[in-house]
Amino acid sequence: MKHKISLVAFGHATSLFLAISFTLCVIFGLLFPQQAMYPVWLQLLPGFEWISWKSFFLGIVESYFYGWFIALVWGPIYNVAGSKSK
Repeated sequence: MKHKISLVAFGHATSLFLAISFTLCVIFGLLFPQQAMYPVWLQLLPGFEWISWKSFFLGIVESYFYGWFIALVWGPIYNVAGSKSK
């Protein structure tokens, strides 16, 4: 049985997962500043600063785009690998 993953569905699902995860991590960082991940975000999210509304929305948008990057790389690999197997 050959099953191909929908690139659009996978892209939106992965992007929403990363955007929601980012939001939850920001909330966690505000509640527990000593455990915050913002030093990592400064390296991974260009233009991100801790914390302003502009920076928060920029982080969500960049997280969403990272999700599409993952989908555009991993989705076709999965579809090709899945078509080769029995």
